[in-house]
Amino acid sequence: MNTKNILVIGLGGVGLHLTKRLVDDGYVVTVIESSSQLISSVNDKIDAKIIRGNAMELACWKQAKAETMDLLIAVTNEDSINMIASIIADRFGIPRKVARVRSPDYGYENSLLNKNDFKIDLVIHPEELVAQEIVRLIMRASANDVIDVGEGEMKIIAMRIDQDCPLVNKNLKEIALGHNEFQFKIVAIARGIATIIPGEDDTVHPNDQVFFMLNGKNQPQLMNLMGAREQQSHKIMIVGGGMVGARVARLLEKTVHTTLIENDKEIAEELAPVLKNTDVLLGDGTDVNVMVLGGLMEMDTFVATTGNNETNIISCLLAKHIMNRTNVDAHAKEGKTIAIVMKEDYLVLASTIGLDVALNKKISAADEIMKFIRMGELFSVAHLHGVDAEVIELAAAPKSQITRKPLQKLKSLLLEKQILIAGVVRNGECELTDEDTVIQPNDLAVVVLSTKSLKDARELFK
Repeated sequence: MNTKNILVIGLGGVGLHLTKRLVDDGYVVTVIESSSQLISSVNDKIDAKIIRGNAMELACWKQAKAETMDLLIAVTNEDSINMIASIIADRFGIPRKVARVRSPDYGYENSLLNKNDFKIDLVIHPEELVAQEIVRLIMRASANDVIDVGEGEMKIIAMRIDQDCPLVNKNLKEIALGHNEFQFKIVAIARGIATIIPGEDDTVHPNDQVFFMLNGKNQPQLMNLMGAREQQSHKIMIVGGGMVGARVARLLEKTVHTTLIENDKEIAEELAPVLKNTDVLLGDGTDVNVMVLGGLMEMDTFVATTGNNETNIISCLLAKHIMNRTNVDAHAKEGKTIAIVMKEDYLVLASTIGLDVALNKKISAADEIMKFIRMGELFSVAHLHGVDAEVIELAAAPKSQITRKPLQKLKSLLLEKQILIAGVVRNGECELTDEDTVIQPNDLAVVVLSTKSLKDARELFK
């Protein structure tokens, strides 16, 4: 289904972040928002039509020309407004509806009133999404992140480069020549506050976060090359017993030894009988003594999920230092850290100062909504954590600019646009590209690109 006109209800955290991404992608966006202060603060930052008013007033919908919309996205902080907005949208004939619903009592498959009753196509629960993402990262503990692409055959793996890595201070051309025992491609590099979609002359530096694409069967060889050992994470410490922390503990506690630290006595007492297989401790998650007494020295992964950015970042830095067994044993493993960071500006800071993974609830919610939109347009997407880059799969139209010429001839254009054609799927199999690869009509390509380059990539494949 082709989506062009989108109506967004609510310009708070998720709404603003999502609206910016939609506008950058070329969609025509109209927003209904009741807060004059919020509208004033963002009016010059987004190229969208903003209507000040209450989404429960039909006059706002008529002013927004709701009958011309292809998609509704209701992401206010009120479940009731989002659910009713979806019903109103259905009456105006808007074919697809997305609503943010936190309460498990409404909108979900097993709820008394489920999403069909509210005419919702996709229910978004940011806290649940980020909790699921944390669990996925923990269960893939050898790397900082693993994403399946190319029909699931290929993987993109994120790893931190240390001073002893055999790839350090080499450019991509040297790496390709010197490490050809198995195929892999470096598709993105996070360095400080910069995101690099690399060419063959770009060099890997110490402390870079590097994203590798390779066939899944070669993952053990990459881990061996990088000096990492594949292992299932067995011991986890969580700081913060809020919605995200408690959910992560519930999802993990039956298969992973889980400890949760909560500084609010009432919340800790409520969680203890509910999380039957989790050690719930009362204490300050930034207090080294509390962390050590809780068993941090034995932990594989430390997760900070409090509602405070600074608490999450500081506790992760402390935990990273304490869990670094390589200080005493060069062959020992080093614990991983995951932090929830609500402020987008802090995401770059968290990555720069050494945290392994920083997650943001509104970005997770926006990613899920973008996947839903693009699924209807026959290409998928994954956002690379900690960098301003995405992975998409695009089908090449028969007369598109990308087809019938070797990628070498498009090299300068692709570098300029921050676009990397990393793989191509043919006959159900995905293979890595090189400069001689020719994208044929109707081929499905795996593309890694700067977030702002999505429009350019789509044009190349049209």
